[in-house]
Amino acid sequence: MLVGVVGGKLQGVEAAYLARKAGWEVRVVDRMPRVPASGLGDSFAQFDVTAEDNLDGALGHAGFIIPALEDDNALRSLTRWSRKTGVPLAFDPQAYDISSSKLKSTEIFREIGVPIPAAWPQCSFPLLAKPSRGSGSKGVAVFQDLDSLKNRFSAEFPPRDWILEEFLDGSQHSLEVVGRPGNYRLFQVTDLYVDQNFDCKRVIAPSNLPLNLITDFEKLSLTIAQALNLHGIMDVEVIFSRGEFKVLEIDARLPSQTPTAVYWSTHQNMVRLLGDLYTTPKKDFPPSGDISRGTVYEHIHVSGDKLMISGERIMTEGGPLKLQGEFFGADEALTNFEPGKDRWVATLIFSGTNRQQACEKRNHSIAEIVRRLEIKEVIDSQPMSSLEISGPRNLNRLMVE
Repeated sequence: MLVGVVGGKLQGVEAAYLARKAGWEVRVVDRMPRVPASGLGDSFAQFDVTAEDNLDGALGHAGFIIPALEDDNALRSLTRWSRKTGVPLAFDPQAYDISSSKLKSTEIFREIGVPIPAAWPQCSFPLLAKPSRGSGSKGVAVFQDLDSLKNRFSAEFPPRDWILEEFLDGSQHSLEVVGRPGNYRLFQVTDLYVDQNFDCKRVIAPSNLPLNLITDFEKLSLTIAQALNLHGIMDVEVIFSRGEFKVLEIDARLPSQTPTAVYWSTHQNMVRLLGDLYTTPKKDFPPSGDISRGTVYEHIHVSGDKLMISGERIMTEGGPLKLQGEFFGADEALTNFEPGKDRWVATLIFSGTNRQQACEKRNHSIAEIVRRLEIKEVIDSQPMSSLEISGPRNLNRLMVE
């Protein structure tokens, strides 16, 4: 089956990678050339999908379409074309409309009693500000006092299209839901680690959360999926702080990072199940099974003699990515690395029989990159040593002599 992946950035990388793992032929479509996912499919078409009359040429032979972008005009165009041609589109417009607005999402959370961070002015500083539209960490900022907050939003205070809420300290976790009302599959809970800009730089599976808290998180996520009447896929991101979960964000579209980590840990391919949901007659999903290997999924940026562990946005900066196996000790890497190249990025994937073994493999790999490329400084704002995992070597702003 030919799968059309529309959008060649981070979500497109995720979709193309997992669609290829499912054994499908993949065509990546994006209006820009040299996007990260353009080298991960079987073919690439530079095309603006808002030019609806010409979509047949770019996607007409596809068995189904995965939208891997958050452009409203493109999504509307794809939705109309899908209805006209009958080519399935893995997209739930109603659920996406709610999840793409943090203001609308917050209203739903309050209606169904889902715990969320306290809103300003009912909370004290420090305060987290995030724009209502858009996913991930773009635009997110922390403010320590009222003066700095008012200075940031001097044109209009309080800002209308922003969420202002308490800044919580705790562990962050993600969980994906795929399905339709009455038949939802909950996937593995993963642990998230962010950089200084709140951008996720590392995913580790399985989660360190105890089983009773994982069960609580699953119930919470299922409640949200049911409230949205979800048809498709959604991820839920939470923080565990002061003894309870608080929902930070939901996204009713294919997320990046965590699906690949779950795939390596459990062999469950969310893109394959998403395809089954949209292309086959209604049926129950098969049982998830009990496989759970340790997995570390992490982004690095090398520039000269420095290596930085960074959030996923760095993966958009280096042009087309290629899949490489056995990369400096990593099981696989998505990277633009070439021998002798001075600046490059990579998403590294490590797998082990358990969480500790995967983390040890990761530590060995970073040390191998440092040794072979004569790296003098490794920068990691949240190093592996803080994860309560024993390893052969922990590197944090390590000066290599």
